[in-house]
Amino acid sequence: MKLDGTDLPSAQDGLMKVGVPGLDDVLGGGLTSNRLYLVEGTPGAGKTTIALQFLIEGAKRGESVLYVTLSETAQELSGVAHSHGWDLSGIEVREMLPSEAALEPDEQYTMFHPSEVELGETTLRILSDVDVLKPSRVVFDSLSELSLLAGSSLRYRRQILALKQFFAGRQCTVLLLDDMTAMKHDLQVQSIAHAVIRLEQISSDYGAARRRLVVSKYRGRQFRGGYHDYRIERGGLRVFPRLVASEHPSAPAVAPARIPSGLDALDALLGGGLERGTSTLFVGAPGTGKSTVAVQFALAAAQRGECAALFIFDESIHTLRTRCESMGMDLGPYIESGRIKVRQVDPAELSPGEFVHLIRLAVVEGGAAVVVIDSLNGYLNAMPDERFLIVQLHELLSYLGQAGVATLLVGAQHGLIGMQMKTPVDASYLADAVVLLRYFELAGEVRQAISVLKKRGGAHERSIRDFSMTATGLKVGEPLRHFRGILTGVPIPTDGVQHAS
Repeated sequence: MKLDGTDLPSAQDGLMKVGVPGLDDVLGGGLTSNRLYLVEGTPGAGKTTIALQFLIEGAKRGESVLYVTLSETAQELSGVAHSHGWDLSGIEVREMLPSEAALEPDEQYTMFHPSEVELGETTLRILSDVDVLKPSRVVFDSLSELSLLAGSSLRYRRQILALKQFFAGRQCTVLLLDDMTAMKHDLQVQSIAHAVIRLEQISSDYGAARRRLVVSKYRGRQFRGGYHDYRIERGGLRVFPRLVASEHPSAPAVAPARIPSGLDALDALLGGGLERGTSTLFVGAPGTGKSTVAVQFALAAAQRGECAALFIFDESIHTLRTRCESMGMDLGPYIESGRIKVRQVDPAELSPGEFVHLIRLAVVEGGAAVVVIDSLNGYLNAMPDERFLIVQLHELLSYLGQAGVATLLVGAQHGLIGMQMKTPVDASYLADAVVLLRYFELAGEVRQAISVLKKRGGAHERSIRDFSMTATGLKVGEPLRHFRGILTGVPIPTDGVQHAS
């Protein structure tokens, strides 16, 4: 299984690769050759970056490529390329900017409207260069300047149609860039273009701007619709295609296998352990041991020679290692050997699409058999709209289940004790198993309890067991059979005597 989109059912050979990681996946394999395409977005969205990557990809393949700029100078383009570490030596750049002489009073037009002269001169220069260079890839940057030269919407539309007809018989693929700065957004160009890619950037109240793209049109091709997150970094623009679990075939059917935790009492509570290809939600108040139990499964997998991946939102890697070492769970050797890979996630900087991409990499390239997401609360902060979080989480869990991965989710409830505990996002119906950890008061002490509320993979204990975290590791005690009301936080002894157990 590949991450570059070549496993998409609609992908076909012979398509022109864009050169933007992930974008070919969204486009169903690439661009149909010898067509005219529109890339639109507000200033700063990354249109020029995509255009340069498109031309650099062609230059790498030995093609003749041409960049026609009506707004930026060749020096400015060179600066953009330098910031990404690119070499533009294989790209022909043509500046169609007004000359300094155009500012002289003697050069002002009197008998003709400026648009009639300037548009004609610009067009002739462009077409002349195309006939000489015979490029297979051309970029026009940008349409807003061409619209200004045209003077009227009618002349502008006629000019775009003329350009399309000119390139139609010259074996040339054209990208038109539109910065959408015109007073009225013209849909005529969208109707002329073979495909339309729109780039958006959204400024949140806190954190980095979120960028996403959508393919609103692609004639004659099956493409992945909807919004896809992307990032602009050194080296270019990278797209993170929206995950669709149905596009990824399931792993070959094998006999159900359980993943033990390494703790006999915990495995007994879970009916022998967790099944591969299932998801488990550990839910409870902060500090009850949810993360530690999840890490215990990852540590046991590493000890068996398997790989595990931990994505942590709520604590640093150093804190995680120190906390686990204090309980006799030394993650260091397994992190250094690569058996356990820990990634600290900053929800203010990482988009949901990029987060899903990192998990896919951990499974496909890292071979992770256990994936821990700690916690859903941090995941929710990366995806402010809870409705979309649930949909995306459903796709992610379906994908991981098909890949045979055991997924462990950690969800922190609001509050510490009592029946009024609330979870910010209810994912219990998505998970195959739900493990509840609770505080309760007993004999002047705050104790912890663990129980399994749900498990689709088979039978499990219905008892509520005593649970503690000690210097020698996790301890799962005997069932608390002499009490009732443990989940309320203040249990009552059933025999009238308060037990300390």
